[in-house]
Amino acid sequence: MSNADVIASSETLARKLSADEIAEIEHEMTLYPDKQAVGLEALKIVQKHQGWVSDESLLAIARYLDIPVADLEGVATFFNLIYRQPVGKNVMLFCDSVSCWIMGCEGIKDDIKNKLAIDYGQTSEDGEFTLIPVPCLGDCDRAPVMMVGEELHRNLTPEKIDEIIQEVRNKK
Repeated sequence: MSNADVIASSETLARKLSADEIAEIEHEMTLYPDKQAVGLEALKIVQKHQGWVSDESLLAIARYLDIPVADLEGVATFFNLIYRQPVGKNVMLFCDSVSCWIMGCEGIKDDIKNKLAIDYGQTSEDGEFTLIPVPCLGDCDRAPVMMVGEELHRNLTPEKIDEIIQEVRNKK
């Protein structure tokens, strides 16, 4: 199979963007000088609606913006908050910076790993949590820290991890 055949067959795999996704992407296009610049925002929009950015979604965005798939993939893989595989309902962004490391984040990570039976990049069996390392959450004076969804949790301890997990599960 030639490269042209691979590209042609992959193009047929693109899904259709929803009307809501298109409307939001169109709005973003009014804020940027060209379609290429909208790529990251379009990825965020699709992820907001789909939970992650599948290959089919990536192809659909590239086709809609008329930009090379490889360029968009480069953007998607550069930003660690664009998820290229399914994630849990609650993404745990766990800071593993020097400050958090000095303040014991490895022990906290081990506690999360044991409680949820997951490691970095994995999702709990119930689909509730995905654990992702991040280089810094900018709250070093209250290390160790992590975000679950949009909520920042500071001065983590094993007891606080228990509370956070229970609180998230009770919100179902």
